[in-house]
Amino acid sequence: MAENVWSYGQAFGHLVGTDLSGWRVEATDGHIGKVDKHSDEVGDSYLVVDTGVWIFGKEVLIPASAVTRIDLEGEAVHLDLTKEQIKDAPEFHSDKHLADRQYREEIATYYRTGGPFGGGPLKDGPSAF
Repeated sequence: MAENVWSYGQAFGHLVGTDLSGWRVEATDGHIGKVDKHSDEVGDSYLVVDTGVWIFGKEVLIPASAVTRIDLEGEAVHLDLTKEQIKDAPEFHSDKHLADRQYREEIATYYRTGGPFGGGPLKDGPSAF
């Protein structure tokens, strides 16, 4: 069944209401940063990840469906994305993009198609916008 990219889906360990701020974020091939902000809102769930020095302080918006596992004891969020996919994601600025519907659709499309690599890990489904 197709899922909305802005929903957690079957992420193992996800508990609605858990504050993930400051938690480590792990791509399939290593550490990428920490959670700066997040939303558990139904159909509009996401992570804003601060990549720190890894990509020069860039923040990225990650749809919740990219989350595969949340490690409550280790305070880590695991994604079904590579570092390269995250690095190549469209530029994100909280104050400008968080409420921008067109930008959110661009992000959803990027992660559905896997960006420059094609065949993204996120399932195609109805957008929240």
